[in-house]
Amino acid sequence: MIITFPDGSKKEFEKGTKPYEIASSISPSLAKQSIYALVNDEEYDLSRPILNDAKIQFKKKEESFAVLNHSCSHLLASAVKALYPNAMFGVGPSIEEGFYYDIQPGDGIKFTEADLPLIEKEMVKIVNKDLKFERIETTKKEALELFKNDKYKTEIINDLDENNLITLYRHGDYVDLCRGPHVPSTKFLKNFKLTHVSGAYWRGDSKNEQLQRIYGVCFFDEKELKEHLHNLEERAKRDHRKLGKELELFMISEYGPGFPFWLPKGMILRRTLENYWYKVHTRENYQFIQTPIMLNRTLWEISGHWENYRENMYTSKIDDQDFAIKPMNCPGGLLVYKNSIHSYKDLPIRMGELGLVHRHEASGALNGLFRVRNFTQDDAHIFLREDQIVSEVSSLIRLFDEVYSVFNLSYHIELSTRPENKYIGKLETWNIAEEALANACKEAGKDFKVNPGDGAFYGPKLDFKLRDSMNRIWQCGTIQLDMNLPERFDITYVGSDGQLKRPVMLHRALFGSIERFIGILTEHFGGAFPVWLAPVQVKLIPVNVEHHQEFVKKLSDKMKSLDIRVEMDLRDEKLGYKIREAQTKKIPYQLVIGDKEVENNELSVRRYGSQDTVSMSIDDFLNQVVDEIKTLKCDR
Repeated sequence: MIITFPDGSKKEFEKGTKPYEIASSISPSLAKQSIYALVNDEEYDLSRPILNDAKIQFKKKEESFAVLNHSCSHLLASAVKALYPNAMFGVGPSIEEGFYYDIQPGDGIKFTEADLPLIEKEMVKIVNKDLKFERIETTKKEALELFKNDKYKTEIINDLDENNLITLYRHGDYVDLCRGPHVPSTKFLKNFKLTHVSGAYWRGDSKNEQLQRIYGVCFFDEKELKEHLHNLEERAKRDHRKLGKELELFMISEYGPGFPFWLPKGMILRRTLENYWYKVHTRENYQFIQTPIMLNRTLWEISGHWENYRENMYTSKIDDQDFAIKPMNCPGGLLVYKNSIHSYKDLPIRMGELGLVHRHEASGALNGLFRVRNFTQDDAHIFLREDQIVSEVSSLIRLFDEVYSVFNLSYHIELSTRPENKYIGKLETWNIAEEALANACKEAGKDFKVNPGDGAFYGPKLDFKLRDSMNRIWQCGTIQLDMNLPERFDITYVGSDGQLKRPVMLHRALFGSIERFIGILTEHFGGAFPVWLAPVQVKLIPVNVEHHQEFVKKLSDKMKSLDIRVEMDLRDEKLGYKIREAQTKKIPYQLVIGDKEVENNELSVRRYGSQDTVSMSIDDFLNQVVDEIKTLKCDR
């Protein structure tokens, strides 16, 4: 058989040769560095025989995090089975930052964090045995017999087609249902850590029983594992729910689970972020709209939400007719577009809306500002001609790049393409749309990763994955090309030939939602926001309230006249207590005002996070703060 390598070179091998053997024939170092292979774009274990002519590409450690962690989920399951023989197993996938396995321990056992060290100890024993991961092909009948005592695996197998080839993986005595691939052996899994336990409904359905979900993470390098565990400790300290309470940003009441209350300081933060959003979008020639929160059922039937999203919508009756609170802003934006006649010369039309939406989320899924039941989407709906897609999307990517850099958030782009089965529109249209999004990335000078088949049913999309200061990935920005709603709502424009034509529609969110983005920023900055974003930018602390408050009040008035957000601490408390509290509140600048400052008409400036106090003239300090606000300086 002929094997073709990434550089186009070809080499003949005997039928049944394994990827590891092919790598070894090229160089011992390639064989040593490789974890798995892509054979005709299908993932192969290094030990799996290749039976026909094929293209091959070897994947090294830096590209194999998911495979490593999926293998470690099998390691976890084998250790649990050894310790708890009556355990049954759901699924154990790799995830963005590691892996988990859903388990029913059996015998009335419920896992707690205290059980993890015992399971880890058993996992270490299996790692040290250097057990090979062996791929086994079997039939549905044989698989059902093998897993007859595990109702979860049996349910999964019964969902498979009779003609489907079923694959299993064995290491030692443990066998699991799995497509693979895996690392060559358990010795690759020595740098792991189980992190926590939670409950999870079988197959994500609250009607099903709850299993125990054990989370963990595995790295090829011990140093990377230690860095990750350090980040986990930092994340606990930076939890936005904890900081939100300490910094008095928001609250959640038992009278409204999932419905956040914004407190005065949080409202300042939110409005500052929104004002920035309006400013950059005004510059980019967006028109701003506001659409109703509640609209008639007929509209949601036209949009398809009533049929496909009904269970997540809040509804009511008005004048004996069904209404729904909007879960998305798009239908309202389409009605605004239809309100006027448009010419090809008008396009693109960019409509921006900070629209409040409501979605019914399961109570168990609610999580601070990250998962709520009402939130403000920073939506834009752009109507344009097909020939404008590349230039418009390129322009959007540059805007995203500018905005994320303001917050020191790096990102990468993922292009999600047409689903294999459930999609609307012509194949030719999809191909054009996908190529347009790819070309837009290239025109903007941005690399992108392709997620085959992960697009929405109505069109392909670009997703912007942000990486924060603790190395977490967040899905925030998105650009979705919609071929469905323009058709459903029958929107048109008058073309250059005088005929009515269908515009292309882009859905576009930059922050994703204001609430979630603020939660992300709170943890990203650890609550120590850049000066321009901080609810309180300067804290004035007189050494002696009676003697120094007049100077402090004049200084406060001057700062307010420059739109600097300033607070005076005129309480009858000890100076050390006031300074510590200002530090706890993470206020960017703390100015202690005593006799020296009053006499010399100067300031003693202390920056949050620094132990140093610097003497500055009043004008120099004010100019510095104003400049940081104006330039959106972010040095964290």
